[in-house]
Amino acid sequence: MARVEGVGLGLRAPLFRDLMERAPSTLRWIEVSPENHIGRGGFFEAMLSDASARYPAVSHGLSLALGDRDPPPRDFLRALRAFLEALKTPWHSDHLCFGAVDGAHLHDLLPLPFTEESIRSVVDRVRLLEDALGLPIAVENISWYAHPGVAEMDEADFLNEITSRCDARLLLDVNNAYVNARNHGTDARDFLRRVPADRVVQIHVAGHFTGADGFRIDTHGEAVCDEVYGLLSLALSRTGPVPVLLERDNGFPPFEELSAEIDRLDAIVRGAAQ
Repeated sequence: MARVEGVGLGLRAPLFRDLMERAPSTLRWIEVSPENHIGRGGFFEAMLSDASARYPAVSHGLSLALGDRDPPPRDFLRALRAFLEALKTPWHSDHLCFGAVDGAHLHDLLPLPFTEESIRSVVDRVRLLEDALGLPIAVENISWYAHPGVAEMDEADFLNEITSRCDARLLLDVNNAYVNARNHGTDARDFLRRVPADRVVQIHVAGHFTGADGFRIDTHGEAVCDEVYGLLSLALSRTGPVPVLLERDNGFPPFEELSAEIDRLDAIVRGAAQ
């Protein structure tokens, strides 16, 4: 299994040719979402084969919301385990949210109440998934736009409790922390100082949309803002130089612009290692 370090980029079809032909030397790995590839064959199978032959890969899931109460489909878990074994990923991550109720899938990342009941449910699901997949699970903090209405603690304490009780890893999304802080009047720097730095195995950064009223939406469709770069530096000062992923899922700019962002992120990661 190749070492994952430095700066990575999500494997997306519109970026594939540039990724293979024009990527900067500062790009060291890729992130792969299994749901984009399992059972599809054709171009998507070839794209994954070529990209993962060149770059180490890490898996990031889209459908096994860690707060769901419905049991995950067994057929999908078997297919996912085989996919992860072939990918040789060191861990599999997914979102700290819920997205399905009584078999109805909402196709969104919805926030969990920050409660003891939610903690117990997530811990049980993480343990189930680790047993089923044979890999560590990394929990990702999400952006959320309306509070679920019940809170016995804040988000940082919620993350600390979950990761400590099931010995889970943390995928720390710095842009999500910034978006939440700006939208809800909290302090992103305080959040980053309080999350369990010793459990962070990976960091996400991305761009977001800002409306006329100042409300932010995590779109992965804009350039990373200066404030998020600054928060990344703070996070890395606590975690050390863990792998950092640039997320870009839409609004793809000329590849030179993505390369410049990758270079800037690489400089920050290397600075954290000194």
